[in-house]
Amino acid sequence: MFILANLVEAVARILDIALTIYMWIVIISALISWVNPDPYNPVVRFLRNVTEPVYRKIRKFIPTYFGGIDIAPLIVIFIIMFLQYFLVPSLHELALRLRYAG
Repeated sequence: MFILANLVEAVARILDIALTIYMWIVIISALISWVNPDPYNPVVRFLRNVTEPVYRKIRKFIPTYFGGIDIAPLIVIFIIMFLQYFLVPSLHELALRLRYAG
């Protein structure tokens, strides 16, 4: 069982790191959108390519424009924080239970 426990623990840690990195990408993308960036800049294109598909999915279900401000990045950050506070600790706890179950 310890192998499965180690696998679940590794998934939890990698998921936590990936969510943190993506949250910073969303924050940087939102900040850059305030200054009218060059759309041909490779960094700007990368940020848009990585964030826009997620924003589109959110915009499908929730109106995100209020007074000219798009709150889709804020919603994404809240979802990431929820996953970091709920899913990651749950996976850590599952790994502990698997480790001591056998």
